[in-house]
Amino acid sequence: MKAVAQRVDQIVKRVREAARRAGRNAEEITLVAASKGVDVGPIREAAAAGIAVFGENRVQEARAKFVDFINGGLFSEREPVSVDLIGPLQTNKVKQAVGFFSKIHSIDSLRLAEKVAQEAERRGIIQSVLIEVNVGGEASKHGVSVAEVPALVAALRRLPSLSLEGLMTVPPPTADPEGARPFFSTLRRLGEDLGLQRFSMGMSADFEIAIEEGATSVRIGTALFGPRRKG
Repeated sequence: MKAVAQRVDQIVKRVREAARRAGRNAEEITLVAASKGVDVGPIREAAAAGIAVFGENRVQEARAKFVDFINGGLFSEREPVSVDLIGPLQTNKVKQAVGFFSKIHSIDSLRLAEKVAQEAERRGIIQSVLIEVNVGGEASKHGVSVAEVPALVAALRRLPSLSLEGLMTVPPPTADPEGARPFFSTLRRLGEDLGLQRFSMGMSADFEIAIEEGATSVRIGTALFGPRRKG
């Protein structure tokens, strides 16, 4: 078995075990393979091993790697996989992003949401999105504050060409994965209070904690693909 396939198998087992501990159905949890900086070869291996959703941080990189696949040429022997945008979206990249990404996890302002909605309406589609929440209040990170979420949720629900699926967060770095637990719990409670049920949270170091706290999507990069190339 190739290295990527072995890692996929190991991560899937860990997802299932974390779900079992939390009394959850593992089928409710989507494993998003965070493929920023990963070449097409390992991506092919991951897809062949059963990965169905990939997450990219940059619009241009994603299109360069996945456009052939989206058009049916890269993994034609498999059921289609999807590509999500899990990094920040600049307003000048909206036209390239809408319709290409299955989900945009990083809506962090009403202005951005309105631009995405306008482009989706122009294309005649419904774009799935999540609101990125800066649960730790870190100045260095994207996302709206916890206090801003209710108003932004209400505003997005008034945009008919958007489908608001839930909330996303990247917690502050901690020495112990357990340190992320209160941030994941905060996001879940916030979403549930607003009638949202999907939570994109947890990465290679802390995804099991995120699952225990209600994650429905975990974004795994290094644990699947190894260290990234620089740039």
